[in-house]
This record gives sequence, C-alpha cells and structure tokens, in this order.
Amino acid sequence: MSIRFRRWIIVAALFAATIGCDRVTKLVATEHLAGAAPRSYLADMVRLAYAENRGGFLSLGENLPAPARTAVFTVATGIALLLLALLLWRAGWQSWRTAGLALFIAGGLSNWFDRLVDGRVVDFLNVGIGWLRTGVFNVADMAVMFGVLLFALGRARKADTMPPPAAELDREDA
Repeated sequence: MSIRFRRWIIVAALFAATIGCDRVTKLVATEHLAGAAPRSYLADMVRLAYAENRGGFLSLGENLPAPARTAVFTVATGIALLLLALLLWRAGWQSWRTAGLALFIAGGLSNWFDRLVDGRVVDFLNVGIGWLRTGVFNVADMAVMFGVLLFALGRARKADTMPPPAAELDREDA
C-alpha cells in the first residue's frame, strides 16, 4: 500500500469519524434533550440544551426569509464545500493543512446535510465560566473550528520552514 493511499485513508477516516460522531450526538440530543430542561455539568462549565438553528454561525441570518436562507445556507454553502473538496483533492497531501481542511469540510458537510434535509441544524453544547460563554454549538461546529486551527497552524509551519526569498538572500550577502 503506497504512502499516498495511506494518507488518503487518514482523510477518509477523519471524514467518517467527524460525520459519524456528529450524526450520533445530534440524534442523542434530539431524543434526550428536546423538550427537556437544560442540563449543567462540571460546576456549570458545560451546559447541554436542545436548540434548533435555522441560521448560520451563532444563528446569524436566522431571520432571513426562507428563500434567502436556502440560497445562502444550502445552495451557496454546498457549492463552497464542493469547491473546498476539489481543493483538498488537487492540493495533495500537506500534513496539518490537509487534516484541517478535511475536518472543516466534514463538519460543514454534516451541518449542510441537516439544512438540506430539515432546514435546520441541531445544536446542544454550551461551555463557559460565569458570564463568559460560547454560543450553542454541536460536534460539526467543533470540527470546523478545529479544522481552521489546524489549517492555520499548517500554514504557519510552512511559512517557518520556507527559505527566504532571493531578494532577502542578496541583502544578507551584501
């Protein structure tokens, strides 16, 4: 088995694990949290409460008319995810950047599927301390955010290991 093939197996495993975990946790949240009182754990650092999000990140755009929400959150997002998947495939293996992009796409794809089928996304997690809290989110959202972080770290590592441009080399020699 070639190294290239093994690397793409890792990407496929990231997709499967992310989407699978997100689907299962949303199903459990729907079955056990919908209509129930919010639950609090770890001295209220973690809250579980069922929420339906018809908008985007932090419910942005939730009050848009239904056709506009569909255009933005289903059609445009679907096109963007397809373009990102093509970028992932064409860019080849770039370690952390590839893993980050795979997580971003997998999380986005799982939420996109919810919007396509139900017109909404199930959110259920909220973390924080006291008044400092996140918005309500889900596992797919965590994958998207972690993917962005890995991609950014991969870009930073690449920038650190790149040789300086030729113009800088000329100035150092002078």
